Amino acid sequence: MSSISMPERFRSRRIGSAAGAAALAVLALAGCSTSSSASTTSGGSTTINVVAAENFWGSLAGQLGGSHVKVTSIINNPDADPHDYEPTAADGREIASAKLAIINGVGYDAWATKLADANPSSARTTLTVGDLVGAKDGDNPHRWYNPTNVRQVIDQITADYKKIDPADASFFDTQHDTVINTNLKTYFDTIASIKANYSGTPVGASESIFAMLSPALGLNLLTPSAFLTDISEGSDPSAQDKATIDNQIKNKQIKVYVYNSQNATPDVQQQVNEAKAAGIPVSTITETLTPAGASFQDWQVAQLNALNQALSQATGKQ
Repeated sequence: MSSISMPERFRSRRIGSAAGAAALAVLALAGCSTSSSASTTSGGSTTINVVAAENFWGSLAGQLGGSHVKVTSIINNPDADPHDYEPTAADGREIASAKLAIINGVGYDAWATKLADANPSSARTTLTVGDLVGAKDGDNPHRWYNPTNVRQVIDQITADYKKIDPADASFFDTQHDTVINTNLKTYFDTIASIKANYSGTPVGASESIFAMLSPALGLNLLTPSAFLTDISEGSDPSAQDKATIDNQIKNKQIKVYVYNSQNATPDVQQQVNEAKAAGIPVSTITETLTPAGASFQDWQVAQLNALNQALSQATGKQ
């Protein structure tokens, strides 16, 4: 991991926002210079060119499309900061030539939306996850940690594939069912198991990623929502919120503390240390696929299993 924390990178990106706008103008020209082909063919079978802004959505898109798609994920490195990523000319060309572009939205990857807008194409379908699930600016952008939203995205990607390549609709239906009933079965089953065993358990967290997942798990997230948002957005949390969390840890009001190891700010690291000193199990999650080549479900299930173990240790339940 980079020694520079995400919040520090947020501030440096904001300072350079004017330069970023100029870069996007250059990328728009670079993208427009690339023709947008309808698709490529191999052995008589249509191959849909898919570009995902982030690899967690790209992983699902690849599984849903199988041999009928070619997926490129722009953010595919755990060290990259999706919030304020600096797009390249190659990124502009990728989006310009895509048949399906998948963008998270909700302010999370505004650079991707700008690239798509700068390279319009009537032949491209753009799936913006935030729009699909009805999230608006200011809402929690981490929709891939919401299992209901994940299912919605899976359904929509399949619908988009069938619209782009109707001749292979039955293939995409089969892939869809395989992803839901086989590939992601353990993911959905583990979520249901944690909810059944630990519903109502009070927990703490370092940022708003976990606020998307905890309701599905039935956990009672006690951390002030303002603190979760501040850490996610790179703002300084209030002294009152920090004191509230310190008391929750000191008095063992929470059973488990969950933190994003890709964004361990000094405030978060202090809370992690305090939780460990108090004998409160600590479980980690990450914002993007870890390791980079993992599938969506392998990544999520590994984290869920670790959380399940921490909950079991904290509560004595199996």
